Amino acid sequence: MTAPAEHGSAGSATARPVPVPADAKADAEALADASGDTGGAPAGRLGAGVWTALVVVYVVWGSTYLAIRIAVETMPSFLSAAARFLTAGLLLAGFVAVRHGRAGLRVDARQLGSAALVGLLLLTGGNGLVVLGETSVPSGLAALLVAAVPIWMVLLTAAGGERPRRAELAGVLLGLVGLAVLSAPAIGGSIAPAGVVAIICATLTWASGSFASKRIRMPGNVFASSAYQMLAGGLGNLLIGLARGEERGLRPGDVSTRSWLALAFLVVFGSLVAFTAYAWLLRAAPLTLVATYAYVNPVVAVLLGWLVLAEPLTGPTLLGGAVVVAGVCLVVSVSRGSGRKPARASARKAVRESARG
Repeated sequence: MTAPAEHGSAGSATARPVPVPADAKADAEALADASGDTGGAPAGRLGAGVWTALVVVYVVWGSTYLAIRIAVETMPSFLSAAARFLTAGLLLAGFVAVRHGRAGLRVDARQLGSAALVGLLLLTGGNGLVVLGETSVPSGLAALLVAAVPIWMVLLTAAGGERPRRAELAGVLLGLVGLAVLSAPAIGGSIAPAGVVAIICATLTWASGSFASKRIRMPGNVFASSAYQMLAGGLGNLLIGLARGEERGLRPGDVSTRSWLALAFLVVFGSLVAFTAYAWLLRAAPLTLVATYAYVNPVVAVLLGWLVLAEPLTGPTLLGGAVVVAGVCLVVSVSRGSGRKPARASARKAVRESARG
């Protein structure tokens, strides 16, 4: 995937590139087209761009738990997260400036505030707390705990007036059963309670940021929006890291080569590629469909633990993974048939707002 803005029309089986325009109204109209808004015509299937972005988020984010665990072996938690997102945010902002000029980064105060809020919720409260938790919690268990995100998303969606379908709730419950089977062997071990609490709090803030991003006015250019979110989240992590005194005694020479490589992977793939794809999905796909990444990520994390760290694939792991995948398939099947309306409505709202401006 070259960029999450390159997606296909929902009514076509082949993808066609749609460049991200700098103008907010044109960008919103492009988003409406990507979401399958054909001016009253049947919505059809989700576009190829949505499925490509989902696969990226499924696989890449599943691998970031292992990368985070390796990074914090010799790096402080919040400062490593700050380095990751500040670097990625600057690189992405530079890409937007080169491709679209200053107009691509131009936002009003309301859009900038919205991007900063979402960035703090997702990348400081969400990712930062996960990084902190992984200093004492194994990466696989951290991924399993983060799988609680869809629970909060469903509850937040219901609180917002969108009643979940029974099949969606059944898929959530089925996925949780699979996660319970997966996590049962790990719970019996010795795990630091503070790390578990930190990751649970991270799931709450991440779900809140995801929910808010679909209901507040964000920058029209998805790349610029992601850049501002990363910069805000990175600054938040930096301030917390400094407040915790993580810079004391920190010497770059003491950081291992594998930790540097893990950080580089997190910057390029975890942030520039996967987070931008996630930010785009929050606009172009149903929230319940986007939330399924939290079911797949633990499976990827467990498999990587087996491949990289030689962790055994036990019966509960195989059984739980199968149940999780079944839950994902159920939620996806419901979203494919009826989840297009929220995305199209959001796109139309963006067009109306930009037209007023």
